[in-house]
Amino acid sequence: MPRVKRGSTRSQKRKKVLIHTKGFKWRRKNVYRIAIDAMRHALMRSYVGRKEKKRTRRALWQTNINAAVRNEGMNYSTFIYKLKQNNIEIDRKILAQIAKEQPQTFKEIVEKVK
Repeated sequence: MPRVKRGSTRSQKRKKVLIHTKGFKWRRKNVYRIAIDAMRHALMRSYVGRKEKKRTRRALWQTNINAAVRNEGMNYSTFIYKLKQNNIEIDRKILAQIAKEQPQTFKEIVEKVK
């Protein structure tokens, strides 16, 4: 059976890991053994980060809506409650956009809900 030489595959694998860890601090960027752990950790954190991003966006929308609604003399929780009572189905992302870009339209929505 012929001897298998894996020099090129091994260097490609190493190169791929080091490309992924480019920009990391200290030895995590250029020592292969440490870079593997750093890359694995970064990939796990990126998965969690995608979930956290959704949470923070929603919290930002709620804050923006709350600020706009308080200018109209109501608070966020009663506004959302009355929206649901009146069967107005506009999600928080769109409400936040309307509050920011079209305050007059948002004011009309609040008046309709009151």
